[in-house]
Amino acid sequence: MSRPRRRIAAASAAVAAAAVCCLPATASAAPGAGQATGRAPGPGTSFYVDLDSKALHQAAADLRAGDPRNALAMAKLGSYPVARWFNGTATPQETTAAMARLQSEAARQRQTPVVVAYNVPGRDCSQYSAGGASNSTEYAAWVDGLARGIGDRRTVVILEPDGLALSPAYCGGTAQQQADRLAEINGAVDRLARQPRAAVYLDAGHSAWQSTGTMADLLVRGGVERAQGFFLNVSNYQRDADLVRYGTQIAKCTWYLTHTPGAVADDCANQYWPQADADSWYTAHVPADAKLPHFVVDSSRNGQGPWAPTATYPDPQTWCNPPGRGLGTRPTADTGTPLLDAFLWVKVPGESDGSCTRGTTGGTDPEYGAADPAAGAWWPAQAHALAAAASPALTFNLPAGTHR
Repeated sequence: MSRPRRRIAAASAAVAAAAVCCLPATASAAPGAGQATGRAPGPGTSFYVDLDSKALHQAAADLRAGDPRNALAMAKLGSYPVARWFNGTATPQETTAAMARLQSEAARQRQTPVVVAYNVPGRDCSQYSAGGASNSTEYAAWVDGLARGIGDRRTVVILEPDGLALSPAYCGGTAQQQADRLAEINGAVDRLARQPRAAVYLDAGHSAWQSTGTMADLLVRGGVERAQGFFLNVSNYQRDADLVRYGTQIAKCTWYLTHTPGAVADDCANQYWPQADADSWYTAHVPADAKLPHFVVDSSRNGQGPWAPTATYPDPQTWCNPPGRGLGTRPTADTGTPLLDAFLWVKVPGESDGSCTRGTTGGTDPEYGAADPAAGAWWPAQAHALAAAASPALTFNLPAGTHR
């Protein structure tokens, strides 16, 4: 037994009895079982479960601290697949090696990894997750390193969260910076698409942000027609139903914009229209058999939906470590919705969104009475809270038909 597996067994035996023996959920399946024949994840896809995750380390820490309830919750959390983020902190060569190691781990478990490419120049508009490559040339070299590490393995690639929805044009940037961003995303799509089994998804924000037409236009300009599709709700909290409706509108609007002479973004019905009116508009303007881009949804923290603050703040930052949220729909490619390829846990549940102050002074988050951890830092209290408020209630990720 490998060291990570021994850690799981040791940490979980006292709190989960025999349940942990079945991790990862489908590791014993035959090679390729249930996999789609194309690039997209298909029904039955088994996504990669990290057997050395922060959640499982937290389970062990909670157990040592005499907290079996939270240890059990973290063992359950750690049984689910979560995306692996590549944020440009390594050289292209190191990135290739790190990706290749992930691919080897996933292959041993007969699973498909979900990876996040997060290194575009000027990412996050210099906010909590500021950083990225220093220029377009450096970024292209890094993407090439990432792609080389993927090789011919089936991989879901979440390309640059906020890369389009929060592109320079929407945070005070110049026209040249916007043109550079679109060129960078297009270049990344083309390079990653050279990997024969990489399914690439582009940023489309979420349903409470950019209008449908604005987002569809950005996707068209970013090269979505050469990708598998787009992703929604990464690191956010919008509800599944709103996201599926928004994603379906975006997919249809991209068709309209690329097939209708003279069409502009504002033509498309958007998520703020009455639903019946919007549905009627798309029925009239987009053929029922139109070939549309697909999408995936990050449901890692939306089980309780978006946060509505009960206090008044200069800037409530509803996206930043909102209290009372919960894990959402479990990762799966069995969605029952033709355009929705998968629910995924892209944001790592338990990692902070940043040191939120909600527009107040003093450096603390008034919702918690203390300073939040830096963006991406593990926050045990938040991981425990997300697990406790999960909807549906958190169980172990076990094969179908196994008692939980």
